[in-house]
Amino acid sequence: MTKSIRQSTLQTLGLGSVTDIFRGGRLPVDAGDLVDRVFGGPGDRGSLVISGAHGIVGAGKMMQLTSRLEPFGVKSISLSRPRTADGIGPQYPALVEAFGKERADRVMGNIVRMTYDGNSLPADLKNARPRFLLEAIPEILEIKKAHYKIFREAFPGIEIRSVTSGFPSSELGVGVAHPAFPHEINKVWEVVEEETSPITQLLWALGLIPVPVSDDWSFVLDVLFCGVTLAGLRYHRATNMPFWKIDKYIRKFVGPNPFRAHDVIGAGGANFLTWSCLHHLAQQYGPLFRPTAELDERQVTGQDWYPLDHFRPLVNWSMDDEAEDEFSSWIQGPLFQMASLILHQQRGHLSHINAIGELCAQFRPGVLAMIRSVGGEAAIKTVEAYHRLHPEAAGSSWYPAEFEQLGSPEWQQLYVNAEHDGNVGVITISRETYNGDVDEELNRAIDWLKAEGVARLILTGDFHLATQMVGADTREFFPALDDVEAGRRVSATWSATARRLCDEFQVSVGFAGGKRCLGGFLELLMHCHYLVAVEETVLAMPEVTLPVVPGMEGCHWPFRKADRSQWPKLVKMLLTAAPVKARDAVDWLIDYSGPMQDALATVWRLASGTTAGVTMRKLNEGMLQDIPADVGVPVSDSPATEAARTAIMQSIRDSCGATLSEALDIQARHSAAFTVTSFCREGSIGTEYLKTMMV
Repeated sequence: MTKSIRQSTLQTLGLGSVTDIFRGGRLPVDAGDLVDRVFGGPGDRGSLVISGAHGIVGAGKMMQLTSRLEPFGVKSISLSRPRTADGIGPQYPALVEAFGKERADRVMGNIVRMTYDGNSLPADLKNARPRFLLEAIPEILEIKKAHYKIFREAFPGIEIRSVTSGFPSSELGVGVAHPAFPHEINKVWEVVEEETSPITQLLWALGLIPVPVSDDWSFVLDVLFCGVTLAGLRYHRATNMPFWKIDKYIRKFVGPNPFRAHDVIGAGGANFLTWSCLHHLAQQYGPLFRPTAELDERQVTGQDWYPLDHFRPLVNWSMDDEAEDEFSSWIQGPLFQMASLILHQQRGHLSHINAIGELCAQFRPGVLAMIRSVGGEAAIKTVEAYHRLHPEAAGSSWYPAEFEQLGSPEWQQLYVNAEHDGNVGVITISRETYNGDVDEELNRAIDWLKAEGVARLILTGDFHLATQMVGADTREFFPALDDVEAGRRVSATWSATARRLCDEFQVSVGFAGGKRCLGGFLELLMHCHYLVAVEETVLAMPEVTLPVVPGMEGCHWPFRKADRSQWPKLVKMLLTAAPVKARDAVDWLIDYSGPMQDALATVWRLASGTTAGVTMRKLNEGMLQDIPADVGVPVSDSPATEAARTAIMQSIRDSCGATLSEALDIQARHSAAFTVTSFCREGSIGTEYLKTMMV
């Protein structure tokens, strides 16, 4: 029996625990088996139909699904009305860039285009044996229902899912698979169905991120995204601040640029969808969601929020602290109130709610993490301040009691979970970038396992919300750009957490099973006694490209575990950011690489104490001498790159040339010292800081 801090998000998909995956040595479901269940066996393979396939949602999902289903022999049928502008052809260049011309041609060649009059289906459609209809036609309920009727009459038993932004399944009469924008690349789908279906599990098996949500109006994503747009509109009405300026402040305090996002998506359609969601939410839940006059107008006209000839560079200005506080009340107040409604209605797993805001709406951090950081009492006061500004919102849809649960495991472990079977513990991280919240939660997870008496550990991604581990969240370094102590503190704190993986467990095994494992996350995992990766996983230390100096002991820890003959590879990796496939990194960076099932089985054998045939590379705690500097790296024409290489090389020499006990502080100081230089402040982190925070 597996015990956990909180429910694993995998369990919401009927996929068991992460411990089960390692113990069984295989993923819980197989894509090929699920394709057979959804579309029929190879001798009777049916097709995927996407109606409204030339629209922005339909075309994006056509690319995403066809590229994954084509290898299984599933045809994709594009169904659209005559004279609809081609939305599929323009996707081809991006396919070529992602997959190469040969693969892109196969994907496009697997799409069969058909048109229909809206009242009857093409006669040839029956030859394609449709098994699954993904409906992406306009958000008009009567038209959607009529559409389902003609499909069910023609193909009894066909599975139907709607991509609707707002209508609940109970109104539609079909299940919901609501995808997030940008539709070609965002992997998240909000799913509404009575119980987890093979379709949902197939999405997961194909590498997508289905997220179960309750059957309530506008689900989670559009409550949050449309909600922050509405909050900006209300501030505009109160102050007449232009939309572009409101965007800049929302980006600073919350994360997204909602008005710019509408223009990028296509204001004609996006304005209507946002209005539709808010209109129906207001009917259900009151004035908190009522659209403003500006949105009422633009849902008809489709007008952009950013005029093409606006004078942003000429009329920019900054608010004082008092004005910023009032702005926060206008924006965070309604968001926190909307979050209380989502929680009251139990619209989803708390980790899901938080992740949807981050992965789909660009919240940084997610709205629940935001509430947790300010505390329940302060969150309530923020909503009350908003009610003084907008009294109508106080009358309904406000559940402050929901914030009394902030001390619960569900609130405290939004990103990091832990489970164990009495012998082996598994810690999973569901955020693709490492930040202070993840660091705190990781420490709590370690504390919990130790209190449970667990001495054997597996550290991994969560097999669900995080499909890769891409390193540190660069926003964490904003304070360090002009405060060397802030930089030293982040580096030293995170490194101390990483060392617990080595120091406090009898055996620890890091597992990299996603597409990429980079930077800070790679540094974290290499602190485990063993590091195992799936053979195609890309490993890299890209800090020199930012530029920054690695701060989680990447400049000395891997050298202490590698043979002297392998040190040039490590130096070159750090100085060039060159990626390496896991299969080519064995014995100098990681300990084992293989196909997914072999890697999973190896992790379990190592963690459980069974003979695995993998020798532990001993950590050298002494001083390392003669680290090579000349490893054949050509001189860069970028002064920033050369400065970063010099700083990284000095960090390598000094931290390797000290004992293990001294090295943590040495490398932390090197990392912090470079972050305050002009090279870092003028690099990608400094540029992002100026764009985000200096409004």
